[in-house]
Amino acid sequence: MRTDIGTRRQERFGPTRAASLCPRHDRGMLRGEHPKATRVLAVAILLLLGVLAAGLVAAGNPGNMGLCGACFLRDLAGALRLHQGPSLVRPEVAGIALGALAWSLLRGRHVGRSGSHAVARFFLCAAMAVGALVFLGCPFRLLQRLGGGDLNAWLALPGFVIGVGVALFFERRGYSLGKTSEVASPVGLLGPIALLAPLVAWWCGVAFAGPALGADAGTGPARAPWAIAFGLALLAGGALSATGFCAISAARSVFGGSRWMLFAAFAFVVGYAVAAMATGRFHTGFDGQPIAHADWLWNTIALTLVGACGAFAGGCPVRQIVMAGEGNGDAMVGCAGLVFGAAIAHGFGLVSTAANASAAGGASANGATAVVVLLALVLVYAQSMSRRAATPA
Repeated sequence: MRTDIGTRRQERFGPTRAASLCPRHDRGMLRGEHPKATRVLAVAILLLLGVLAAGLVAAGNPGNMGLCGACFLRDLAGALRLHQGPSLVRPEVAGIALGALAWSLLRGRHVGRSGSHAVARFFLCAAMAVGALVFLGCPFRLLQRLGGGDLNAWLALPGFVIGVGVALFFERRGYSLGKTSEVASPVGLLGPIALLAPLVAWWCGVAFAGPALGADAGTGPARAPWAIAFGLALLAGGALSATGFCAISAARSVFGGSRWMLFAAFAFVVGYAVAAMATGRFHTGFDGQPIAHADWLWNTIALTLVGACGAFAGGCPVRQIVMAGEGNGDAMVGCAGLVFGAAIAHGFGLVSTAANASAAGGASANGATAVVVLLALVLVYAQSMSRRAATPA
């Protein structure tokens, strides 16, 4: 019966999530069939990427936020005047997308792809953004908080793994994101163009919300100099495209299969920790952590929502940006969902308050309610999709 259900699911929805999003000719070093030496190299690259992320923090980015897909797209949403929160055109967003684009073109693997339940990905990514802003960080920032010594992140980490495990349970019951298909190359270029456009406009003097190009570093959200941020993000985008790394996939490997993605995540945390120590930005404890709070319950539940949505949507926020750069048009829809979710989170007071010297911070009542409601809706959606996959045509 299991085989029949799996066969019907592939006939109706295409291959599994991994196969549909990452065809064999376009898989990274940590995906598909590669020799051990290649995978070891990928782990080493993630170690260096952790050092790079810590370097961005040392250069001026917020604490434990060298790279964060949800936070940086939230800042972009603010710059576009979609909310009144932090507003800044982050060069890292365009840099990651262009780095992934450059690598795929260099390797001759840039293929426009689309057709994988784009609307569902939009709403799943919007829900993921809400969860990330209640926790105060996407899965990539989770890894940086772990490496920076934030015990709040370590305590809430099981929630993230549980969320990915729940998604895996539904996948085994027939849930699928759908099958992407090859499309015209211009479609695949729309994503990186859209992510680059705000940065180009900013360079040209368009008056976005937030600090203008060349403004004093003390104006607006903390940030590294734009040239450093953009240059290092280009390297990060190329490295992430080359390796195929995703924090969601790393958590997925806890439940079986190859452990190389998990080893790469561990290497990233170690690289970040070593560099943070070297730059004097490593601090172990629950208190005094940058842009964080100690509300364990809602940190954990929010990460459960992030893990489930990321797995259902085919990748964490940073992975969505990378895939958009590689030519996946549906991943660009996911990026738009992250921007929308961030705007909703700030517009309706769903974002948690970071702890500071005068307040403990924590999740807001609206944010806690939104996480529970969204988690319930996501599970109902996954169950309905699983039933549809198991129903004979």
